Amino acid sequence: MTVLVTGGAGYIGSHTCVELLNAGHDIVVIDNFSNSHPEALKRVKEITGKTFHTYSIDILDEDGLARIFTEHEITAVIHFAGLKAVGESVSEPLWYYSNNVIGTILLCEVMKRNGVKNLVFSSSATVYGEPDTVPIPENSLLKTTNPYGRTKYMIEEILRDIHFADPEWSIALLRYFNPIGAHESGKIGEAPQGTPNNLLPYISQVAVGKLGELKVYGDDYQTHDGTGVRDYIHVIDLSLGHVKALEKVKSSKGVHTYNLGTGRGYSVLEMVKAFEKASGREISYTILGRRPGDIPVCFADTSKAFEELGWRAEREINKMCEDTWRWQRRNPEGYTSIETEKQTSLEKEPTKFFVTHKQEKVLNE
Repeated sequence: MTVLVTGGAGYIGSHTCVELLNAGHDIVVIDNFSNSHPEALKRVKEITGKTFHTYSIDILDEDGLARIFTEHEITAVIHFAGLKAVGESVSEPLWYYSNNVIGTILLCEVMKRNGVKNLVFSSSATVYGEPDTVPIPENSLLKTTNPYGRTKYMIEEILRDIHFADPEWSIALLRYFNPIGAHESGKIGEAPQGTPNNLLPYISQVAVGKLGELKVYGDDYQTHDGTGVRDYIHVIDLSLGHVKALEKVKSSKGVHTYNLGTGRGYSVLEMVKAFEKASGREISYTILGRRPGDIPVCFADTSKAFEELGWRAEREINKMCEDTWRWQRRNPEGYTSIETEKQTSLEKEPTKFFVTHKQEKVLNE
């Protein structure tokens, strides 16, 4: 099976590329590298010993997308490409709706024209908003609280409508909880640009000395230590969930929705202690007031994914923190410290160029 992976150079995308290649699939990757780095894909090739085509294309470039389907026999798509910062979505809602929603519509139009109707979509637990009960099952009421979450909800509804109009479509909607960790090689991991939005990258940058201290927002929630509780899942377990979902859409028509989490919650301070143990470093933190929109507790009911996909998260919290620390320690500046090396390596590799929408696009082989 040849799988198009949109946003494949990103944190979850790059790890999923590794697992797809390990499972014997061929992949084609597109990414505009706005919040990712080409080096991640180079390292995917190093980890797996396999090669694949990479296109530098924006998800809004319909002509560029069409060209890929012309040049490759795509049989399925895993769709990661999209903007993902909750706070940024509040200040820039039009950007998020344009990129995430319209980009997905254009992708589906191109898929439809080329007879490709197998799709795995990267959704989010943000579609649940503040849940009425935990653990959260897939049939919970959807009530998003920010533009980012609403883009995920809207796309889910659009994909359901596409299947209703044409039952030949087979779609998996994967609602992630909180991905953390890194590949055990230490070669790929989460490399946020600027100050991290998520807890573990923030903690790890404090541990490596890049940031001074962690800001803990709220210690008066109705939890065992007063700090917010979330479901953290190792990115490798999450990636393996995508491989299982791909098998599902290949074998069964319909729209299938799955939570991907561990089914267990950890508080902010529990995560701090776990990372201190993994790194051997003390994590300084300051308690601040609650942030608007934060919820006390959120973790998944993962029984459906186990029953229908035969998937469950296997890696526990210590492993998540150990792998995160290995990545951070070996790559304190993420992928940016290898910019010169990357430019040198790209000069040695053959490239192809083509132009669409008056913008140059690059295909690295």
